[in-house]
Amino acid sequence: MSTFIGQLIGFAVIVFLAVKYVVPPVRTLMGKQQDAVRQQLADSKTAADKLVEAEGAHAKAIEDAKADAASIAEEAKADAVQISKQLREQADAEVERIRVHGQEQIVLQRQQLIRQLRGDLGAESVRRAGDLVRAHVGDAAAQSATVDRFLDELSQMAGSVNTERRPLAAGGAGLHAASRESLAEQVKAFQANAVSLDSLTLNALADDLTAVAELLIKELVLRKHLSEPVDASEQSAKVALVDAVLGSKIGRPALEVVRAAVVARWSASGDLITAIEYIARLALLERAERDGQIDDVEDQLFRVSRILDGEPQLSALLGNTAAPAANRVALLKNVLAGRSNLIVTSLLAQTVRLLRGKRADVAVLEVAELAVARRDESVAHVKSAAPLSDAQTTRLAQVLGQIYGRTIAVQMDVDPELLGGLIVNIGDEEIDGSLSSRLSAAALHLPH
Repeated sequence: MSTFIGQLIGFAVIVFLAVKYVVPPVRTLMGKQQDAVRQQLADSKTAADKLVEAEGAHAKAIEDAKADAASIAEEAKADAVQISKQLREQADAEVERIRVHGQEQIVLQRQQLIRQLRGDLGAESVRRAGDLVRAHVGDAAAQSATVDRFLDELSQMAGSVNTERRPLAAGGAGLHAASRESLAEQVKAFQANAVSLDSLTLNALADDLTAVAELLIKELVLRKHLSEPVDASEQSAKVALVDAVLGSKIGRPALEVVRAAVVARWSASGDLITAIEYIARLALLERAERDGQIDDVEDQLFRVSRILDGEPQLSALLGNTAAPAANRVALLKNVLAGRSNLIVTSLLAQTVRLLRGKRADVAVLEVAELAVARRDESVAHVKSAAPLSDAQTTRLAQVLGQIYGRTIAVQMDVDPELLGGLIVNIGDEEIDGSLSSRLSAAALHLPH
């Protein structure tokens, strides 16, 4: 019995302890579990509601997408129709443009073909005309007849042109007014003094002046001092400088020329050299005229100028101022090989020594024309396909004299390429009456 009571008390203690310490945590835990279950149920219901909403929104989105797709499809169909219409219009416009362009190209090709045919026909006509002309002028009488026809045309020109005699310049082409006036004064003074000089003195004068010109070319400072303009009170100083530098080296006539030149007024320092060179040329030409050789001198000078014009390499060698002047003069004398008289040789040597960058053939031609101009004449450089008769040359000089109002000296040059007629050059003027030029003009005027 006591055992039962003891077990009952022990059970009661256990129950008490369980109720006191075990049941509250269990209840709390169970409450929490119940709350969690209730929360999960609530969340589940919320999720279910959201799911329903999402399904509704999804369904609505699908409907909206279907509607948008239908709208886009309709717009795309409309755009496709519009694009197709525009492409058709563009294609039609391009087809029309190509058609019009094609017609224009056909017209242009037709015009080009017509021009080409005309040009070929014209060229063939000119070629055939050239052949006929060459065959015709192959006869000497026919060749001479072309010259006579040209002279007839010049005669008509002489009758229709009112010409007045123009005085020939004393020289100094290309100089400014002040230098031209000074040169004219120097020439006048030389002509007055040359009367008292004999041939040997004139030759010495030319040599001395050539040496002075060479000195001034080399000595730039001296040339500058002697050529710069000064007042009358300072002219004596320049003359004294000339006497000091040249007085014992050149003759009295040359010294007088240089004295007069340095007190004159020059536009540029190089014009002083030009004037001294010009007087040196006149001295030799004066001697030629006194010795009765002026005609021969003129002919030889023109002949040498034509040789140099036809030999540009020789002209370049003579004009190469980098080479010593003595070497260039020696080359010139070797070329002449004694075929020119002493005056011509002196003139040519003087010219080669004083070229100053000018072409040799041009400088020699200037000397030849100066020789002619001293006799109040002009030079006509004439080219013909064959030599002229004496009567034709005389008639040509007479007709040109009527046209230009002065005596004309004719210098002939034969060029078979002219075919017939003449080409006349006087100064800067040219009268071209050659058959070759007329054929060339006909070819230029062919339709293109």
